[in-house]
Formats: sequence, structure tokens, C-alpha cells
Amino acid sequence: MQRLEALKAWLATLFPGEALTVEFAAADADFRRYFRATLEDGSTRIVMDAPPDKMDTDPYVRVREVFAMVRVPEIIARDREQGFMLLEDFGRVQLIAALEHDNRPEVQRVLLLEAIDTLIELQKGSRSGVLPEYDAALLRRELDLFPEWFAAKELGTPFTFAQRQAWAGICDALVSRALAQPKVYVHRDYIVRNLMLTSGRPGVLDFQDAVYGPVSYDLVSLLRDAFIEWDEDFVIDLVVRYWEKARAAGLPVPPNIDDFYRDFEWMGVQRHLKVAGIFARLYHRDGKDKYRPEIPRFIKYLKRTSRRYGELAPLYKLLVELVGTDATDAELSSSYPVLGVKG
Repeated sequence: MQRLEALKAWLATLFPGEALTVEFAAADADFRRYFRATLEDGSTRIVMDAPPDKMDTDPYVRVREVFAMVRVPEIIARDREQGFMLLEDFGRVQLIAALEHDNRPEVQRVLLLEAIDTLIELQKGSRSGVLPEYDAALLRRELDLFPEWFAAKELGTPFTFAQRQAWAGICDALVSRALAQPKVYVHRDYIVRNLMLTSGRPGVLDFQDAVYGPVSYDLVSLLRDAFIEWDEDFVIDLVVRYWEKARAAGLPVPPNIDDFYRDFEWMGVQRHLKVAGIFARLYHRDGKDKYRPEIPRFIKYLKRTSRRYGELAPLYKLLVELVGTDATDAELSSSYPVLGVKG
């Protein structure tokens, strides 16, 4: 409550004499909250509340400038010491809401292709040395979240010695594959909840953790989402469409679609392991249960992909040891060649 009162007092200095209304708009998985301020003329602004003892808003400001080639919110005012920012309001319609409102494949394809076009614009502006590297150390820190928070905390089954040995080999393979990919700007959470339906092109939010890394990462975030899922054929179609557009735009994607799809899937494994760990940590450490029910979707993604590639068989074995088998495993029992890629 003290933060909210301080936020309102700050707004009063920006709009002296105006009768403002302030309502809660959204909250992130971290400590940031967002409020919508409505002015007397009916126009609205978004106010970010990022407690300075927990959050640093400098990365948001820096990355916003780097990502200016796509539609990111204008920063209208900022109080760095208090952790407040007044931002352009992109409205109330997240891409996920539009996708859930009309689930016809032809409609969803159009919306997702708009997100893909925006992603390509973002990637076209990539330059090395501007954003932090998505290096081996960061990739491994993210992978470490899975044994620490999902296995040990969520399941209550810390890795055995044999599982730790297998895990080390799995991580080596995933990190090596990720580092071998061409590099571009990576939003790092390019999901349908962070894209807003606005006139012209989607608005892009929550970009402060951006890095310079694997070209397939953000496409995985978009098409293997935590909160919405599509049939495999639908995803493959969109991956191919991205790849064709990316090649036409001169982006550094592999010349063979099979190679790109393999990169896409392996990158997905690294991300899904990380997110399963993050969602478990949000519940067990931070007391946030909003994301916990989505963990099984990532386990299904992980089983599907690790069953498909022979090199990832140790991961599939580990997952079965941790969570057992279910209907998903029965569905995977047949051969699963995709676009000429064989396990």
C-alpha cells in the first residue's frame, strides 16, 4: 500500500491539479507491477512500479533504445530512485487473449505471422557487442534451475549420483548446440503474453532481459508457449514460414530447413528445462502459484523432443525416472520423423 500511495503522489507531480484514477493492470513473475492511470481527458498511461531494492530499471531503459526498430512503449517520465516509470499504454488486448478468443487456425496463423514479422524486424537490427552475450555460463545457470527447483523441490527427488552424471552430459550437449547457432538479438521472453494487439504491428513488452544469442530462441518462446498450445503440424508450418521469411531478410539461419528445425527443437529443450525450474521456484521460493499448473505442458514438450532425437535419449530416460510414464509416452511410441529429421 505504501508503494501505491508513493506512486500516486509521484503521478500528482507529473499532472498537477488533475483528478487521476489509478487501477491495477498487471504483475510480472518478478517484483514489478503495472498500473493504468486514466487522465481527465480519458487518455491512459501505464505506470511501472519496480521496487528499487529488488529491481533495476536501467536494463529496461537501455534495451528499449536498442529495440526501437519495433514497437516498444515510449518512456514518458521516470523516477529512477523510486523505481517508477510512466509509459505509453498499448491497450488491454494481449496476443494470447486474441488467440483464445478465436481459435480458428487461419485466424491464429495470421496473428502469429504478425508476431513473426515483428521478430524478424527485431533480429534484422542485431549487432554484436550491444547486448550481453547468451554465453555458456548463462545457459548453464538456467539449466541448473531444473534439478534444483523442479526435481529437488517440486518433486522432492534430488538427482542420484547416476542422474547427476547423465545430467552433466545432457547439459554439455544442449549448451554446445545452442552456442553453435548463429546469433541475433534475443528478447528472451517473446511470448504471446508479452505481445499486445495494437494498430499496425504488435507492441512488444518485458524486454529488459534481452541478450545476443541463438537465432531460434525467440521463435521457440513464441510457438512453444507456457499458456497456449498448438498441434505439431501447425507449429511446423509456422517454423517453415519463419525460416523462409528469415532467409529472405538475410538473417543467419541455416540453408536447410531440417537443420533449422533441429536447432529449434534443441533450443526448446534448454528453454523448457529452464522454465520448468523457474515455475517451480516461483511457487516454492516466492509463494506464487499462478505458473505452477503449466509445468506439465513443458514436461510434455520435453518428453516429445527427447524421444525424437537419439542424442537426447538420456534426457527422456531421466524424465521417465522423475515423473514416470503417462498417455503422452504412449503417443510417442511410434517413429516420429519430422521434415526429414530422424532420431
